[in-house]
Amino acid sequence: SSDLKILRKDYGVEVNPASMFDVHVKRIHEYKRQLLNVLHIITMYNRIKDDPRGDFVPRTVLVGGKAAPGYHMAKQIIKLVTSVADVVNTDPDICGRLKVAFLENYRVSLSEKVTPACDLSEQISTAGTEASGTGNMKFMINGALTVGTMDGANVEMHQEVGDENIFIFGMRVEEVEQTKAEGYNPVSYYESNPELKRVIDQIKDGHFSPDAPDRFANVVDSLLVHGYHYCLLKDYEPYVAIQEKISEEFKDQKAWARKCIKNIASSGFFSSDRTI
Repeated sequence: SSDLKILRKDYGVEVNPASMFDVHVKRIHEYKRQLLNVLHIITMYNRIKDDPRGDFVPRTVLVGGKAAPGYHMAKQIIKLVTSVADVVNTDPDICGRLKVAFLENYRVSLSEKVTPACDLSEQISTAGTEASGTGNMKFMINGALTVGTMDGANVEMHQEVGDENIFIFGMRVEEVEQTKAEGYNPVSYYESNPELKRVIDQIKDGHFSPDAPDRFANVVDSLLVHGYHYCLLKDYEPYVAIQEKISEEFKDQKAWARKCIKNIASSGFFSSDRTI
């Protein structure tokens, strides 16, 4: 309940306490792919808009983290999250089924509240880019389930909990290398997937920045022109697909709780006692 108070008091966001708390907190960096999460948020928004009476699993998406002072793209990503949140959170068609907040000044005292509240932990960096990461372990030990790529410590987490207790998606390291060797062509994914095209066009055309339609031109360029390093659009379709599976599984709260307990029970491997 303290989380709900923080969201209400500091962000003016009323959230459904029964919604899935989908949390993505870490340094803001292109390789950590907060942008992939934003594309999914907009996809969920569009689906609800297209079918306002549909049966959607409610989600509260919390994105947080700090950016290096001179890292312009990271700041653009933060601005995009807050701009999408402004549209989503005030749209009457959404009816509280999707809420978005960017957690400002992310720090230990905020982490202490967010980590235990998390249902779904986002660990979605491009395979081969994350050295290890420990945030994923903190969420695991607090009972969150992880959606992630085979990158960093997600690989060991997958080994410990087993395939059925973690949501792994997307390219493996070899596939990333192969994609780059063959020549990653982001426009082909944009043109072949109408849902993805619509999302990128909305960002490009100022749907989320009506006061400055070209505000996110750099973000769109990073996806469609300079996307070689992080191959984000190639992982969009598998990411959206696994998120649908996650929503479906969240409906069975007993089965979800069993997976959470299995994650907590398997997290001893990551204890500092063993690593030291």
